[in-house]
Amino acid sequence: MIGVLIADDQDLVRLGLRTLLESEPDLRVVGEAADGLAAVDTARRTRPDVVLMDIRMPGVDGIEATRRIAEDPALAATRVVVLTTFEIDSYVFDALRYGASGFLIKDTKPAELLRAIRLVAGGEALLSPSVTRRVVREFATRPSRVLRPHPRLATLTERERQVAGLVGEGLSNDEIATRLRVSPATARTHVSRAMVKLGARDRAQLVVFAYQSGLVEL
Repeated sequence: MIGVLIADDQDLVRLGLRTLLESEPDLRVVGEAADGLAAVDTARRTRPDVVLMDIRMPGVDGIEATRRIAEDPALAATRVVVLTTFEIDSYVFDALRYGASGFLIKDTKPAELLRAIRLVAGGEALLSPSVTRRVVREFATRPSRVLRPHPRLATLTERERQVAGLVGEGLSNDEIATRLRVSPATARTHVSRAMVKLGARDRAQLVVFAYQSGLVEL
């Protein structure tokens, strides 16, 4: 069973999500929260596999709640999926930077939402290549952008740095393989090694590290 925590300040949204999730035999709702602080407290109490986290909530917002959950060693196995009204929200990159495994648009089709929950629970990042490109392009042009190279960046080989940059550009493993003229298995290996060396929780965090370290060519 995959335990899911729903964090949203709208009662109707929480009810709709609960109804959808409870119709699935492998999913169960372990708790609900109407604000970020309650989301963190409930997550610590219920240890969900996945948190569906709204960004805009009263008091502690979804970004801060995501940061607290991601930094809690007791919740290392918990993955956060940010729910947003707009496909490119001004807060999305910050949420990813603080540990979210991806984001969903609130009008996502039910089947896609269920698939996303199972995908993230299985350890994958919910950040499609096309969305990655748009997110990076949006925030790379910020006047306040400051490079903060990862402290373990020097441990990457030249090929691993190159691959991390391609992940940051939004390329899939197959696209990376084509670009570098290697097999998909080799591309996956390089991506996995880069994630391990940089301590990335998932592919979404590797995108953030690549962006912050200046590995993404824009």
